[in-house]
Amino acid sequence: MTKYHRNAVGSVALDRPAGGNFRLWPAFSTATFRRRIIDTMRCGVSRHRRDEEPEVANSPEKQPKKPDSRRNAAGSERLSELLSSEARESATDESEAEMRRKMEAFEGMQSVVKRLQGGGEEREAAMDVRRLAKEDSEARVTLAMLGAIPPLVGMLDSDDPEFQIAALYALLNLGIGNDMNKAAIVKAGALHKMLKLIDSPSKSPSVSEAIVANFLGLSALDSNKPIIGASGAVRFLSGVLRSSNSTSSSQSKQDSLRALFNLSISPSNIPYMLESDLVPFFLNALGDMDISERILSILSNIVSTSEGRRSVSNSPDAYQILIDVLNWTDSPGCQEKAAYVLMVMAHKVFGDRQAMIEAGVVSSLLELTLLGSTLAQKRASRILECLRVDKGKQVSEGYGGSGAPVSAPICGASSSSAAVAAAMKRGLLKDGEAEEEEMMMSEERRAVKQLVQQSLQNNMKRIVKRANLPQDFAPSDHFKSLTASSTSKSLPL
Repeated sequence: MTKYHRNAVGSVALDRPAGGNFRLWPAFSTATFRRRIIDTMRCGVSRHRRDEEPEVANSPEKQPKKPDSRRNAAGSERLSELLSSEARESATDESEAEMRRKMEAFEGMQSVVKRLQGGGEEREAAMDVRRLAKEDSEARVTLAMLGAIPPLVGMLDSDDPEFQIAALYALLNLGIGNDMNKAAIVKAGALHKMLKLIDSPSKSPSVSEAIVANFLGLSALDSNKPIIGASGAVRFLSGVLRSSNSTSSSQSKQDSLRALFNLSISPSNIPYMLESDLVPFFLNALGDMDISERILSILSNIVSTSEGRRSVSNSPDAYQILIDVLNWTDSPGCQEKAAYVLMVMAHKVFGDRQAMIEAGVVSSLLELTLLGSTLAQKRASRILECLRVDKGKQVSEGYGGSGAPVSAPICGASSSSAAVAAAMKRGLLKDGEAEEEEMMMSEERRAVKQLVQQSLQNNMKRIVKRANLPQDFAPSDHFKSLTASSTSKSLPL
């Protein structure tokens, strides 16, 4: 029978009974051999050796070493450096691309300005300026620095309307949001050339619209306002505003009205507006809701001067028209501006206060203090205080005192006592005179209170109707408390 045993080298020795030859056979299969090679490559020690020497493999000397933290940190730093260098290279590439784009745009604008200066392509170049400056603020600055404004202003002398329109809209876009360009356009003499185009017999509606748009843009700069007003532009703008729809578009009228508002901010332009007889036109135009609020804004600027206030006072039915605006409950902005105009007029001239009272302003003001916006209520209350002062003067004159008339108190009962006490402290009044003075003020307060109560009662039904209150609403107590509070304390501006 064949015997076998394992020798030291891991082979199998086969012995034949007859004592014949023997052969060495491997003691493992191909898969086992492959696993041993893989284990050796991974760990440097074969599985067979680990099986034979487990205690050696588990000894502390043979334990796998922990990763070196310094080596890991060095690797992380190297990776960070590589990523940073890549980011810098990418940023450099982007900045170079951006720089090339800007250089190309700059060279293109240089070419456009060069074409503006001659060569037969002025109109196309002006259209390019209009396109480049339409939405690019940097292009407006660059084109102006390259000298685009003077040749564009020079194109206004052309007899070709297409050249004129191209130059006007190019100048308009160059001035958008750029005060330096606005000032440079005016300094280059564009205003007189525009007005010259207006007076030319061959002017077209398109040219007029472009000029109005330029006046609107240029008048936004404060330093340009007096120059534009003195140039005669107010007469042209008022003419556009008065013209029929067939000669001026709705947009052109809106631009003209906005330009007049810009010009009215400068007091030096108010006389030019009065010369153009704009105040009666504005008052008669109130009622058109598309332009009423803008008109009232202009009137607010006009009444800031004494000439403007006289013009409003002398206009027929001026106060009736403005008082009617106070009742426009669906237009709070118009109510606020009309109240401002009346407030300025009431503060400045006694005759204007009398005219307002005769026109029935008190009832509208009382209603506005109840139903108006916060700003309208404050302004209406201030006007009522001014009218209350005049009523107090009339009451004091009716008592025939030897002293000068005293105005009705504005700050309530405590204000009169405080005023008398202050006068006594300064030695201006004696004890008997102080008592007489305080009694006179008390009579004035009662007269003012009676006036307000009577006005409230006369207009109660109309106020209830406008406020959409129920028909059985009994506001007597409410108005009584309101009247008492309004006559006993100061109302804010």
